[in-house]
This record gives sequence, structure tokens and C-alpha cells, in this order.
Amino acid sequence: MDKVYLFDLAARHSAWASVRQATIAGNIANADTPGYRAAEVEPFSAVLDKTHLAEARTNPAHLSMSAPGAATVKMDDAESWSISDNGNTVSLDQQMIKANEVSGAFTLNTSIVRSFHRMVLASVRNV
Repeated sequence: MDKVYLFDLAARHSAWASVRQATIAGNIANADTPGYRAAEVEPFSAVLDKTHLAEARTNPAHLSMSAPGAATVKMDDAESWSISDNGNTVSLDQQMIKANEVSGAFTLNTSIVRSFHRMVLASVRNV
């Protein structure tokens, strides 16, 4: 049986979300600073791609994660929000949306770890 790296993955995701949350807080703190450019953290999918984790299908009936018909659209954030008169690129609305995304990421991460922990405990108790 291969090792399961779910807890390591959850820890990496949590660390990424913490960095993103700090970046968003810095952007909000500098919302009125003339010439300040909003910072952004690379998406977690890019961080995950650097870990070289491979998908494991233990049964041919399992679904594949790569859907051939799925398409993604990339949108440049700098073009989607306006720049203020003082050259500042921080949009409080955009930062609040991103903060909500980080909150959702933390909630999802916690739920997955809790569920996996329960599953591990159930398998140990039944042995």
C-alpha cells in the first residue's frame, strides 16, 4: 500500500492560504497609499504542480481527474478592476472577494482533514 500524503498536502494548502491572507491584508492596509501596486500570491494549483504529485488510480472504475472536455479561462486581474486617481491598484471590493475565497479555502481544508482523520480513526478502531 502506498503512503497517503493528504495531511502534508493539507498543511501546504493551509500555509499557502496563510500567505495569501497576509498578502490581502497588506493590500487592504495600503489601499490609500499613492502608487501602491496590489500584490497577489500565485494560485495553489501552481504550487501543487511544483510538488510533482501523481494521480493514483487503484481501480479502473475510479474517475480520472483530467477531464478532456474541460476548459479554463484565465483573466488578468489588473485589467478587470479600475485604477484610482493616485495610481493605486488596490480595489477594496476585489480584496474582500479574495478574502472570502481564502476563508472558503480554510474551511474546505479543515473539513477535508477532519473527514480524513475520522476515516483513519474508524479504520483503526475496526482492526
